[in-house]
Amino acid sequence: MTAMDEGGRPGRRTLLAAPDKFRGSLTAPEVVAAVTAAAEASGWDVVAAPMADGGEGMLDAFGGPNRTSRVTGPHGRGVEARWRHEDGVAVIESALASGLDLAGGGSDNDPMAATSRGTGELIADAVLDGARRIIVGLGGSAMTDGGLAAVEAVVDRLGGDRPVDRGVELLVACDVETVFTDAARAFGPQKGADPDQVDELTDRLHRVRAHYEDRYDNWLADHDVDLATAPGGGAAGGLGGGLLVLGGQLLPGLRLVAEQVGLDDALGRVAVVVTGEGALDAESFNGKVVGGVVEAALPHDLPVIIIAGTIRADVPDLPARVTAVDLSERFGADASWDRTAQCIQRVVEQEIERL
Repeated sequence: MTAMDEGGRPGRRTLLAAPDKFRGSLTAPEVVAAVTAAAEASGWDVVAAPMADGGEGMLDAFGGPNRTSRVTGPHGRGVEARWRHEDGVAVIESALASGLDLAGGGSDNDPMAATSRGTGELIADAVLDGARRIIVGLGGSAMTDGGLAAVEAVVDRLGGDRPVDRGVELLVACDVETVFTDAARAFGPQKGADPDQVDELTDRLHRVRAHYEDRYDNWLADHDVDLATAPGGGAAGGLGGGLLVLGGQLLPGLRLVAEQVGLDDALGRVAVVVTGEGALDAESFNGKVVGGVVEAALPHDLPVIIIAGTIRADVPDLPARVTAVDLSERFGADASWDRTAQCIQRVVEQEIERL
């Protein structure tokens, strides 16, 4: 596995660090830092590619925030929302403007009043700041308003325009297939909605869809969008559908991030891949970071090391060149939570010695 230099002599080896966050413990860039420290100490070069699948952590994967806007939070009060704009590309996490955590979680959220307006205000800010491409991550939202408040905020701030009317590309990271009017049934309970409220929210989504189809029928026709059937229209309480009205494209979040960090190119330049997340389970291989990195690495015949805080029993059989390490099992549950970075470093040191 030792790389060779141009003269045929053994050269430094190169490792790709492409993890997701360890929720509640480390961000993806912090995981990359731990992997890098261990690899470089063992004589390896490192290609850093912190990953995300479009939800929480996407902003970090693109380099972290460098802007802050005061916008309307999900509860109607002002919040300071972080976002990023560099080289004409703006990155927005809707959770940082309209997120359930901002509303106090499902138990404290008002599912009937929660609003998407703050996300729309961020999108408008990005357009007005000169962005030519805006990437919006959906996930962790508090609202089920069909994105109406966000749409109104954008249109109002841009004088009746959509971002696309000003030559701005709007890409939306979305990893669900839920259609617009199913958003309340699919996600309402986790946002604090009781069965009666789910029914009310569903009725409201039907009204919002009719409003979009009446007022913005020409915009929908421009992009051949059918809100009744569009996959992902129900993401983030219907915000996905609202952004379709604005000319947005709904794309898998992992694909957007992988393109941004140059994952495929990096895989052609390395000898081993390290990925991971806090809890590895069957869903990790269903459009999520770990599964996506493994799938991308297989054609390159690269060994892949998966590091996880814990590994669930439902994880499928892994390909021959893929190794999964459970930090809780190797170091104990307390150490895996309290000293996650140190545990990751030790695993990397141990595993690359075997290559």
